[in-house]
Amino acid sequence: MDVQSKRQREKETVSLMIHLYCRKKHGGKELCPQCAQLDAYARARSDKCPFMETKTFCSNCKVHCYKPEMREKIREVMRFSGPRMIFHHPIMAIRHVIESKKERRRMEQNHET
Repeated sequence: MDVQSKRQREKETVSLMIHLYCRKKHGGKELCPQCAQLDAYARARSDKCPFMETKTFCSNCKVHCYKPEMREKIREVMRFSGPRMIFHHPIMAIRHVIESKKERRRMEQNHET
């Protein structure tokens, strides 16, 4: 997968997770102002990521480019939305599990050498 496609898929995934979180926590069909701000911020961070070619997920990155308060907000969204994604976006959720397992194996192999 080319870097631009990977970047686009990451942005779509994050946006879907933020929308799910906002809909369940704040009600309404549209994003509330705080969630809209987080969505725009997360998308901007993805656009600027210099590690997109090699990284799997931001949580696995050694460089944390999110401001601390935004990092905490996105963690809260991920903790809430992650387990619920299987019901709302099953293919995306399964892809995430597979990619996470691959990343874990790759990291374990790097530590062994």
